Amino acid sequence: MKIVFVHRHGPGQFVHLACHLANTGWQVSFLCEAMNVRLPGIRILRQRVTPPAPATPFGQYHQEVGLRAATTLDALVREEGPPDIVYGHIGWGSMMFARDVLPATPLIGYCEHYYHAKGRDVGFDPNDQVPLQKRTQLRLRNVAQLASLDHLDAAISPTHWQKSAFPDAYHHKIGVCHDGIDIHRCRPNAQASFTLPDGRVLTRENRVITYVARDLEPYRGFPTFMRAAARLAKRDPSVQFVVAGGDGVSYGQVRRDGQKWRDVMMAETGLDPSRIHFLGQISHDQLVRVYQISAAHIYLTYPFVLSWSALEAMACGALLIASDTGPCHDIISDQQNGLLTDFWDSDSLAEKMADCLENQEQLAYLRENARKTITNRFELHKCLQRQTSLIERMVAGKVGAGST
Repeated sequence: MKIVFVHRHGPGQFVHLACHLANTGWQVSFLCEAMNVRLPGIRILRQRVTPPAPATPFGQYHQEVGLRAATTLDALVREEGPPDIVYGHIGWGSMMFARDVLPATPLIGYCEHYYHAKGRDVGFDPNDQVPLQKRTQLRLRNVAQLASLDHLDAAISPTHWQKSAFPDAYHHKIGVCHDGIDIHRCRPNAQASFTLPDGRVLTRENRVITYVARDLEPYRGFPTFMRAAARLAKRDPSVQFVVAGGDGVSYGQVRRDGQKWRDVMMAETGLDPSRIHFLGQISHDQLVRVYQISAAHIYLTYPFVLSWSALEAMACGALLIASDTGPCHDIISDQQNGLLTDFWDSDSLAEKMADCLENQEQLAYLRENARKTITNRFELHKCLQRQTSLIERMVAGKVGAGST
């Protein structure tokens, strides 16, 4: 069997599924602009797309991406015939013209995020203004997704909250199945330790608060975390903060003054640099050890895409303090498998962190239930089985996304 994955920057969310299929005898290809990781036994079909000029409308850029992807796919079909199935991310236009190349091949879409001008990430900050130009940009960003959904046979969204953002008219096509969390790699370890850049070693015996994000920025609540950390540090002379994440901007906008959020928040809070340890972007093995030594792990997010980091922290048995926002409602029930806190309320977050430090034994049940949540709902092998079952049914002509 032959499958082509389509993603702007592979392997992305398809990494586990692609490796699983390749290991079970499938011929796996990736159609992408760039491949961030080389995967053994997986072929790369690179498409070339010129980065858009600043004034390029989203619709025009997505059309170019879609046409380049279609041209690359068409060349593959002419050379070796159509694949048995294509599974692609619909967010950047790469799947817009897939049906024009493959009129009879089953097509699946990955539905990650549908943009809204109100009620989701845009406009979440009460100080943000959403002018007409921004609202029209968001609608244009959705054009590629709607054009793709219209001709796809089925689609998958990783969580119910993410699916709910897409128009109701397409919900019958969209099943819900997460990419999966490796609970054998991400597991509790009471003996774990983490060596800081200065050589100090932290373990579960230390009072460690952890925070992880791809980049340290407002979308993931970094300013709120820093203000809470500064308040807690004044009250608790022994607490240490371990922070993993880069200084770029993954989501939202770069600061107008060009400063890094880390520098801005250190200056604002006056937090003692010896109490907080910025690790930058670290390896996955190091991340796991960070989760394992954590007395409380902080995960704050705008109403946006749910991060793997939150789920992996829970799989490691971390006590998660998460923002009371839509994405976190999919994984956290307050006081049952974690704690919820107002995204903007740094005082409340500081209190919850202090409570976790002082009552670790009494709150141990939250750690256990967090691990159970991931084991029951997000375990990698189960997720791979569900995704593989859908793919095999589609190849066999038995389409049904709603049963994923």
